[in-house]
Amino acid sequence: MNDVYENDMKFLPFLKFLDKYKKVLVILIILIIFTLSFFVISNQLQKDANEKASLIYNDWNKEISLEAPSKQNLDAILSMLLKEYPKTGYTQLALLNMANFDANLNNLEDSLKNFEKLIDLTDGFNGNKILNKISRVSSARLLLSLERHDEAIEMIEAFSSSNTNGYIHELTGDILVKQEKNDLAKAQYEMAVKKYSDETSKSIISMKIANMSK
Repeated sequence: MNDVYENDMKFLPFLKFLDKYKKVLVILIILIIFTLSFFVISNQLQKDANEKASLIYNDWNKEISLEAPSKQNLDAILSMLLKEYPKTGYTQLALLNMANFDANLNNLEDSLKNFEKLIDLTDGFNGNKILNKISRVSSARLLLSLERHDEAIEMIEAFSSSNTNGYIHELTGDILVKQEKNDLAKAQYEMAVKKYSDETSKSIISMKIANMSK
């Protein structure tokens, strides 16, 4: 009998704790269940979205693989992907390929619009940093071709001011030359030379620096 009493006394503090904080504990358990359910449902929805997006992307990929793909068909399929499944990798990959397709056809404005859409989709903490960087650099090249120099430099300024690769420093230098900011352009070219490992690229940069002095 004493043993039973002693065991009950051991659990008494715990029982008091439960009684005192039972409302808080119930709320905490509900929150945990809700959070777990949210992640399970979100993952399932994302999986379903990816599967459906892959089917549409396959149609898009078949069209662009044709000898003479229809731009109208490609735009229509891409619009469907953007409307229904904008956050999937299939949509982002289609946008990247469509932007490059338009650029090759010299449809620079259409190409730029698709790169800008891709930038919006891949921006932020959870965005695809690789696709975002590719899109920004490609957009800067297009903006340079369109002589929209201020927009071009803004597109890549986050990269050109950091420890980045030689090509971005070179592109930044090209834009700065067009803005007649030769001192800043030279600094970017010099950083590009340090980053490039092949002699051909270094020679091209050296010629660009020499041309600035003429």
